[in-house]
Amino acid sequence: MRPYDPIAHALSINRRTFLTNSAYGLGAAALACLQPSLLHASPSSGAAFSKGVLKSPNYPVKAKRVIFLCMAGGPSHLETFDWKPLLKKMDGQPFPESFTKGQQLAQLQNTVLKARGSFVDYKKYGKSGIEVSDLFPHIGGMADDLCVVRSMQTEQINHDTAHAFFNTGSIIKGRPCMGSWLLYGLGSEAENLPGYIVLTSTGKTGLQPISARQWSSGVLPSKYQGILFQSKGEAVHYIGNPQGVCQSLQRQVVEEVQRLNGYLAEDTVDPEIATRIAQYELAFKMQSSVPELLDFKNEGTKTMEKYGIKEFGDGSFASNCLMARRLAERGVRMIQLYHRAWDHHGGIEDGMRSAAKDVDQATAALISDLKERGMLEDTLILWGGEFGRTPMGQGSGRDHHILGYSVFMAGGGVKAGTTYGATDELGYRSVDKIVNVHDLHATMLALMGIEHTRLSVKYQGLDVRLTGIAGNVVKDLMA
Repeated sequence: MRPYDPIAHALSINRRTFLTNSAYGLGAAALACLQPSLLHASPSSGAAFSKGVLKSPNYPVKAKRVIFLCMAGGPSHLETFDWKPLLKKMDGQPFPESFTKGQQLAQLQNTVLKARGSFVDYKKYGKSGIEVSDLFPHIGGMADDLCVVRSMQTEQINHDTAHAFFNTGSIIKGRPCMGSWLLYGLGSEAENLPGYIVLTSTGKTGLQPISARQWSSGVLPSKYQGILFQSKGEAVHYIGNPQGVCQSLQRQVVEEVQRLNGYLAEDTVDPEIATRIAQYELAFKMQSSVPELLDFKNEGTKTMEKYGIKEFGDGSFASNCLMARRLAERGVRMIQLYHRAWDHHGGIEDGMRSAAKDVDQATAALISDLKERGMLEDTLILWGGEFGRTPMGQGSGRDHHILGYSVFMAGGGVKAGTTYGATDELGYRSVDKIVNVHDLHATMLALMGIEHTRLSVKYQGLDVRLTGIAGNVVKDLMA
């Protein structure tokens, strides 16, 4: 089968191709009727397991897989990992105009700005002494494994575009996301499961919606897109055969479809043919791998208690975290968990307490579990949202904020037990060792052994890549 060539694919889309493809449906049917013996030929190979386009790593490989714990909605850095005692003292007072004059605000434009201090206290944890909010005692207990970045900045102040930017490095629709780039560059180690899997959960408040384009393959072939598993009940619908269809018959159907698709693949450079071949084979393999994946009986009550799971497959973030560990064990390259609970324009005290309770214990359990199994050292965990929250109040909440916020990483070659960068004394702007989204992406790729400028695809005459024309590897974040 031909390797994916984006230039050849673009050149192949013309009038002749349209006319040729229009005839394939009737032609294939006629061929099957006239020459039935052809149906017994060996199928074209199209296994779901594949290596990426990068033949060798550009850097020493520190991480083999990524688990992205996405706190959708934008959690406040001022109630998580960025303690500002001066802001707490100024609670309710006018916010200094010198900080905000001429700055972009989301919904606080042309309003009276008042300082809102953190409603929680902070505590130093571990030998590293990292300060973590009282809302996250379990994550605080893992402080010596964390690398907290307190100087993040992003470019987009609205949720959808900010999510797109954080996931794809661009606000232009149709650009590949992080997981798709990893699959494209490195391939997958999972033979019987998709290489990129997404799970979602929701809290009680702050339910900012997310769209499927956040795990889209964009301009890359669709074989690299994320696959959404159901968090509640059956993770994959219709995984079993219909009544009366045995596995051997199913295998025969797959082989015949693969064979015909193989013929088509030899005559065209369309990468979607290769995707179709791979996905038929993967779907067949998932009929046995998914039931085994969902069989939690060997996890035991201690594991449930550790993660804070009430019932396996109950749709909770805790259950999804355990699923993430099981997916990581099976070679899935990118696992993305969205928890929609952090959009707190109002009611931030109750909302943050509830959201933190949803994720604190399970996040710490995932880190601890991977560490105990010897997997944390080559699994990169990223925890954070699309932006932060203003140090100015918005009613009983906080508005969107892009000039300073926090994320943390763990495992995968990051420098454990450290903090990096800082915001100013009121938490308004990152002022020391600023890390933008492109820098974060470049650093994550470097931990995976990839030089970010060398992972690209030609599209409409341009070299498209995750970091665009920007991004610097932050070596101080790496062990």
